[in-house]
Amino acid sequence: MKTNYEIRYAAHPEDAKSYDTKRIRRDFLIEKVFSPNEVNMVYSMYDRMVVGGAMPVGEVLQLEAIDPLKAPYFLTRREIGIFNVGGPGVVKAGDAVFEMDYKEALYLGSGDREVTFESKDAAHPAKFYFNSVTAHRNYPDRKVTKKDAVVAEMGSLEGSNHRNINKMLVNQVLPTCQLQMGMTELAPGSVWNTMPAHVHSRRMEAYFYFECYLSLYGRSRRNPPCVDERRPGRSLSRMVYPFCCRYAQLYLYMGYGR
Repeated sequence: MKTNYEIRYAAHPEDAKSYDTKRIRRDFLIEKVFSPNEVNMVYSMYDRMVVGGAMPVGEVLQLEAIDPLKAPYFLTRREIGIFNVGGPGVVKAGDAVFEMDYKEALYLGSGDREVTFESKDAAHPAKFYFNSVTAHRNYPDRKVTKKDAVVAEMGSLEGSNHRNINKMLVNQVLPTCQLQMGMTELAPGSVWNTMPAHVHSRRMEAYFYFECYLSLYGRSRRNPPCVDERRPGRSLSRMVYPFCCRYAQLYLYMGYGR
């Protein structure tokens, strides 16, 4: 296995106005989330969130404590939310074992223990997408499915944004320190999630898109750049939000610290 990580720094909104498309992609688009037998992470200076993905193919992958964490274990002072967007898989956290199917989620609270990822079938590997933020105390681990979610139906077909927001790793479902994650599903015929593009002063957000082709736009500016993505399974943070989708359905994971 191999663990890859990079550190990304925060940007002042006034500075970001001068960014061209290349700079926006470099700072806010995570190009590689999944690669066979790799754990890929981005450590963001926005809320010290870690965004990453693990794709085990015939190997067991370990969630390693990367150097910026300055800790013996990844979860020593952090909590993590994990969504499986691939084939059936297994996550082990210490002595606990969690089997995860497609679109199922797992919350792991802080504490010193090893976390590993594996697939049940190497021909159809699991793909574990995760967000992690700092935690001031431990809360119990818990697997969450769509049946457990608090579902908010929003938008309309007339507005091309009829969607269900499945709130899965949120305080209405289970206790967490900061992390909140959910999955948005667009209804057939709807093509966008939220406009206009915006940011929140009280939290950082990371969006992960899969099973869709996207055209993405940044914060409003004099000459707004278009970030045109033709491949699924990428993640964006902070400033870049969806505008349109070529498929009838868009699946979106959203994670943020409160």
